Amino acid sequence: MAALIAENFRFLSLFFKSKDVMIFNGLVALGTVGSEELFSVVAFNCPCSPARNYIYGLAAIGVPALALFLIGVIWNNHTWNLVAECHKRGTKNFSAAATFLLFGSIMGRAAVAPVTWSVISLLRGEAYICALSEFVRPSSLDKFPAENGAEVLATFPCKDVPANLTKFRDEVTRRLRYESQLFGWLLIGIVAVLVFLTKCLKHCCSPLSYRQEAYWAQYRSNEDKLFRRTAEVHSRILAAKNVKQFFGFVALDKEEKELVQEFPVEGVQPSPQWNAITGVYIYRENKGFPLYSRLHKWAKGVEGNGPSPEGHEMLFLAS
Repeated sequence: MAALIAENFRFLSLFFKSKDVMIFNGLVALGTVGSEELFSVVAFNCPCSPARNYIYGLAAIGVPALALFLIGVIWNNHTWNLVAECHKRGTKNFSAAATFLLFGSIMGRAAVAPVTWSVISLLRGEAYICALSEFVRPSSLDKFPAENGAEVLATFPCKDVPANLTKFRDEVTRRLRYESQLFGWLLIGIVAVLVFLTKCLKHCCSPLSYRQEAYWAQYRSNEDKLFRRTAEVHSRILAAKNVKQFFGFVALDKEEKELVQEFPVEGVQPSPQWNAITGVYIYRENKGFPLYSRLHKWAKGVEGNGPSPEGHEMLFLAS
């Protein structure tokens, strides 16, 4: 049993650490669905008041979507690579197509959570009903009392309505929920078509074969893992040397002592090296040989960032 539990935890760990875009987007969508459900149950409370319903309903859909979009932009590594690129080199080395690819990648990844939030909100219908109930035309309701107007319609999302208006409330709620869910399904369809067309365009325009693209993805993942692991060890050893120099000794555990003995660190990398491996990278080749990352390019001693006879920009951005 213990072995089975350990194996399941290992699987979950690998699953959640996966860099696969589809898995990542799926996890973001699932998390957004859970958050939206929690928000609807705990936080959403229509004011049932003219002029306030519309603002509150739209805010319930739009504000969380905007916040999720900004969080998605912040969490995307391409965003900060672009910032570093603009700060260190400017965008003069990028063509219009390359810039479009970069922004499309950032915006597309960041849009997963807000689109999911909007779709779930529309399918549930509460926010849409709250926002638009007061705008239903009384003349569209059969035998609706003429003395009642927007003030009464605004109270329909709430349960405390006069008994003689219950059937009208049910009709208005049903009509608005139908419209809300229709918009939700249309949004799902539009997004699905856009994703399909984007994937087709990406594979049609890719200069890489399917196997080389898969190899490139494996290389990026392995390079990132090894770089982070090595940087953590390097920084720990460097910190140990500096602490020892200050105090005269350093308190290390057994594992850290082995690391210090096995990997001697002589110094730190100069800033030009860090700048060379930091920033946006679009797939390039040098004399027919692929360069899979900025680190790979630096290790091969290739200079420059723009297209040249030896270094050709292939206009293909890493996912």
